[in-house]
Amino acid sequence: MNIGLPKEVKDSEYRVGLVPAGVHALVEDKHKVFVEKTAGQGSGFSDEEYIAAGGYLVDGADEVFDRSDMVVKVKEPTEKEFQKLHKEQIVFSYLHLAAASELTHAFLRKEVVGVAYETIRDSRGTLPLLTPMSEVAGRMSIVVGSYHMQKTKGGCGVLLGGIPGVRPALVVIVGGGTVGVNAAKMALGLGAQVCILDINLDRLRHIDDLFFGQIETLLSNTYNIAESARNADLMVGAVLIPGATAPKLITREMVLAMKPGSVIVDVAVDQGGCCETTQPTTHSNPVYLVDGVLHYCVTNMPGAMPRTSTFALTNATLPYIRKIANLGLKSAVASDDGLKEGVNVYKGHVTCLPVAESQSLSYRDLHELL
Repeated sequence: MNIGLPKEVKDSEYRVGLVPAGVHALVEDKHKVFVEKTAGQGSGFSDEEYIAAGGYLVDGADEVFDRSDMVVKVKEPTEKEFQKLHKEQIVFSYLHLAAASELTHAFLRKEVVGVAYETIRDSRGTLPLLTPMSEVAGRMSIVVGSYHMQKTKGGCGVLLGGIPGVRPALVVIVGGGTVGVNAAKMALGLGAQVCILDINLDRLRHIDDLFFGQIETLLSNTYNIAESARNADLMVGAVLIPGATAPKLITREMVLAMKPGSVIVDVAVDQGGCCETTQPTTHSNPVYLVDGVLHYCVTNMPGAMPRTSTFALTNATLPYIRKIANLGLKSAVASDDGLKEGVNVYKGHVTCLPVAESQSLSYRDLHELL
């Protein structure tokens, strides 16, 4: 199979789809990998490293897309990249189609195959390709949130960990999944008070055990979210419904009741955000103010930590890339039901039910189409 590795084009996106070791593994499997020049530069990988790994260096993205049966990316294709896609080409990347109507329709028109990292499941039912970036984003949420709590950045001027005799900041995390737990680890480690809300009592019990009762756990409901928001210095949106648009759990009224200068970091923004006042932002212009509350809603947070993120991502994605390349998509999906769940669109059809429901589109089961 011919596999393409283009340079990412989203604002301040420095990650790349594969490290050189990943390219080397695919070449060992007798595949060709076309790497756009400087694709790995932002993550600290030189063109020479990709050449040494057996990759073919090409001048631009047009050639990468044109020569590839499967394109391996980090972020969803941009509007400029839509035009480069061709019929039956596989795009393997984070896609977040539920909140991206234009991209979904572009995939359907082009009759490409969109395989989304964020909806692939493993044998335990977890999301192995979403987990590493959720770990990065969860930890980053506390770093960027604390930074923007500075008065000079428009924040409340509360030091996250406080000092002796002065209370620390209260960090409220809505969602107790991978993002939420990793945010809690960072916040607690820096000395903050931490409260996690989740709808799953078993999950809250696990979190209580994990942190030896050092953080507060609350059942997620409208009342508890509203009360927690009113007292929060930093609020992290960490809600996920795999493949679907995130529910708007933090309402405009809750934001209005928050303290002036408090900060919301909505990590769920890729799936539309879990706060009604969320609007996607970029690393170049990451924050905006609503009702005195600072919002950080960058859609590619791990792109700011590209070297760690690219290694972590390749560790998770490479086995699936090799499976698709070695077996072909049809056989790969037939042998792995979890991979089947990653196929969101297939040759003009939506094959992920949450995406179809989010956009009121027709749904087809993938097995009916293969």
